[in-house]
Amino acid sequence: MVSSEQRRRQLAREKYERQLERRVAAQAARKRRNTILGASLAVVVLAGGGTLIATGAFSSDDKGDTKTSAADRPQAAPTGTDEPTTPTRKPVEGCAAPAPGAPNGKQWQAEPPMTIDAGGSYTMTLDSNCGKVTVALDAAKAPHTVNSFAFLAGEQYFDHTKCHRLTTDGIFVLQCGDPTASATVPGGTGGPGYKFADENLTGATYPAGTVAMANSGPGTNGSQFFLVYKDTKLPPNYTPFGKVTGGLDAVQKIAAAGTLEGSPDGHPMADVTFNSVTVAKG
Repeated sequence: MVSSEQRRRQLAREKYERQLERRVAAQAARKRRNTILGASLAVVVLAGGGTLIATGAFSSDDKGDTKTSAADRPQAAPTGTDEPTTPTRKPVEGCAAPAPGAPNGKQWQAEPPMTIDAGGSYTMTLDSNCGKVTVALDAAKAPHTVNSFAFLAGEQYFDHTKCHRLTTDGIFVLQCGDPTASATVPGGTGGPGYKFADENLTGATYPAGTVAMANSGPGTNGSQFFLVYKDTKLPPNYTPFGKVTGGLDAVQKIAAAGTLEGSPDGHPMADVTFNSVTVAKG
């Protein structure tokens, strides 16, 4: 005869198994959607036989991820099971607790007017809880992009935002700049409210140290960008606007720690957060 406790555990396990099935089905559906983007798109083959579409890989407006169902979210195992499903964040060398605060979430209706000197030199400093990264910005080749970053940094738009995506196989980048992203809920949809045109795409390449814009198609740049920590082959669809001059090793340590989910494309294991982002001339 089955006791009430045994029956309770059996029901909990059955519920847990149904949750797993829904998550697997949802993940498969997302994968099918991401691969049906057209045969003309560049494809990077990942280990294990999977594929990742290079064009659109760094989307800043993935409509399919704006909401997450209960089946997609990490969930704790029911009482009576020994199979926890919530990913465990582990300490990462060189990372401390983020400074207290939250993104201000400001929005604007139009691209800011040009205020930078396109012939001048500008340095962006990304001061994160995992180290400081300095970037020499290319105002001559990407004036609108640099102008936008100078404006947003001056508005403290990037302060307390998280780097929400890390790719570690085939494409080697850390993606940041989404004020709506959290450490565990999929981000990639946030922006400043305005979009601006692509720049500097002719012959664009993405060696280690490149800083480039994420987008959801031509002319859809906003605030999201990615740091290339290892030479990466991508189509010239993402505006390169800077080069890391210091702190690339910090990004590489973040990458070496892998993703929270243990997959080649997910949230960084490190809870990477910008304490402040500044842009200065010189």
